[in-house]
Amino acid sequence: MIGLRIEVPIACWRQSYSREYAESYPVPPPATVYGMLLSMVGEINRYSHCGCKIAIALLSAPKSSTLLRTVRRVKVAKEEFAAGNARPDFQVLLTGIDLGIWVDLGGDVGNPKLLERLREAILRPESVSRFGGVSLGESRDLINSVLLWRDEFEADICQWLILDRNGYLALPCWVDHAGSKKTRWQRYVLADAGDFLLADVLAGVDCWSSIGPE
Repeated sequence: MIGLRIEVPIACWRQSYSREYAESYPVPPPATVYGMLLSMVGEINRYSHCGCKIAIALLSAPKSSTLLRTVRRVKVAKEEFAAGNARPDFQVLLTGIDLGIWVDLGGDVGNPKLLERLREAILRPESVSRFGGVSLGESRDLINSVLLWRDEFEADICQWLILDRNGYLALPCWVDHAGSKKTRWQRYVLADAGDFLLADVLAGVDCWSSIGPE
């Protein structure tokens, strides 16, 4: 298992069914976190580490704001930049994001495993061949820092993302980019960290999301 502390100045984790008003999830979905981790290690095949498990905790309460921005949707066929494809929409942005993310083997099909590649990427960044900035969400939502987890960080944990079949948060653990039929969802709650010790949570199963289409 490997733990990371990740700081992101600004991000929007757009709710899957939002349209004109682009609301954000309060925490990044496991599928979004997985994509960020693949970017860190320079992996372009998202199937490479299916089966790995991810746990997520908030180390701060992000501030929320709403802005008006131009959004493009292709409504005029074969004319991407036609005037009819651009319109103003509202979008929720979160700022001051501080996360704890843990990766465990689970049934990771990769060799080497994702957690091994993450450790190598942090300790020897020159060994990674990749392109573009590492972001958590849109390409604009660049990560400010990534640190290996240290024991003293535990005091900063404020909320855990916990699996709950009756939870109020429905988040994707895998996204079907060719449609939505094969997108896999799990239900969660955000639970106060005061009710849990880090070691107890990570030793259990309620915090771990398995990544993959099934």
